Amino acid sequence: MAAPEPLGLSRVLVLGLARSGSSAAMALAQAGCDVVGVDADATRDVGRLRQSGVEVHLGGEIELTAVDGVEVVVKSPGVPSSEPLVARARRVGVPVWSEVELGARLLPQPIVGVTGTNGKTTTCELIGAMMRAEGRPVEVAGNVGRPLTSLEPDERGDARIVCELSSFQLEDIDRFRARVAVLLNITPDHLDRHANVEEYTSAKLRIFENQSPTDVAVIPRFFGSIPGQGRRIEFDQSGELLAEPRLPGPHNRANAVAASHAAMAAGVADAAIAEGLSSFTGLPHRLETIRTAAGVRYVNDSKATNPEAAEQALRAFPQARVILGGSLKGSSFDRLASVARETDVRSAYVIGEAAEQIADALAREGVSNVLAGDLATALACATQDASDGEVVLLAPACASFDQFSDYEQRGDTFRALVERL
Repeated sequence: MAAPEPLGLSRVLVLGLARSGSSAAMALAQAGCDVVGVDADATRDVGRLRQSGVEVHLGGEIELTAVDGVEVVVKSPGVPSSEPLVARARRVGVPVWSEVELGARLLPQPIVGVTGTNGKTTTCELIGAMMRAEGRPVEVAGNVGRPLTSLEPDERGDARIVCELSSFQLEDIDRFRARVAVLLNITPDHLDRHANVEEYTSAKLRIFENQSPTDVAVIPRFFGSIPGQGRRIEFDQSGELLAEPRLPGPHNRANAVAASHAAMAAGVADAAIAEGLSSFTGLPHRLETIRTAAGVRYVNDSKATNPEAAEQALRAFPQARVILGGSLKGSSFDRLASVARETDVRSAYVIGEAAEQIADALAREGVSNVLAGDLATALACATQDASDGEVVLLAPACASFDQFSDYEQRGDTFRALVERL
């Protein structure tokens, strides 16, 4: 396996020092670079970075001209492109990289990349399960789990890498190349960050732009043109599988077909692909059954952070009592309300910042709903209304930042509340 190219950088500015930014700053420091780390959060814990020699500036205590003396700005995915330091870098011709761009340059082995609006994490972990079934080490990294730049040299060996890629990571790649690149789907999302659907789509499709004719692009059937030169493989949920997946819902069958194509393209044996399909039971917060109490099944799909993901959950569990709502991302809830009617939702319990918008959309479709306000109240109401054999489903269709730190905290709270019933 070829060694990675030397970075050839002397001074780099890392913007955003949360998980991926901190990892990038540490990797650069270990590579011998002079690193400047910047974060708007004055309370960020940066002791380890300072001990490693990183020059840290917190709470906006840095001049815009700081970018003039660096060769690259590494931007964390949580930092918008409109941030003044980013704008200044582009204006003076300083390249702006995402953390995955840096990570890919530091790693010697090829990468299987997965993007899409929904299903990325499940598909990455399913590919990882198929690869592990062959007995080889696998790192599932990127937008899920570990940052690419956190993979230490002594961990790499012959490990395969599966990388989940968000639009925020892909919008700032340069030479990043996925030897196998998977696009699961594209529906409107993150319109609070991207100017429009076209910009969001363009960012997603960058996963293909550096592919050569020896690479593989796995895309939904009948999808339009894509950049790059990768060999095109199309999929849908009706595709043949070496074993039926254990995950519920037609969307997860489509994820399984895409994962199988990706694993085959990466050289995984059929027997290992079949074992991965038949053994993988899913991840927390993704159509996760918490328990059945008094005949009522409680399902946690807190990762359904946009309307399309919630629609898939409703199709997987028709006639559910569903908890919807959270913080707004610029999405419409009209189609979600239509799907709620089509899947015969018994009642919806709406919470958070988006509650009234969702309630209005549901009312227009004649779907019964309750303005519950918060998760605990919504669960209490749903439990009181539910009958033996019914499902209470948390599928918010929204981000979580109005009442929780992230979707995981929201799902953990739901689990704790259900376990106390």
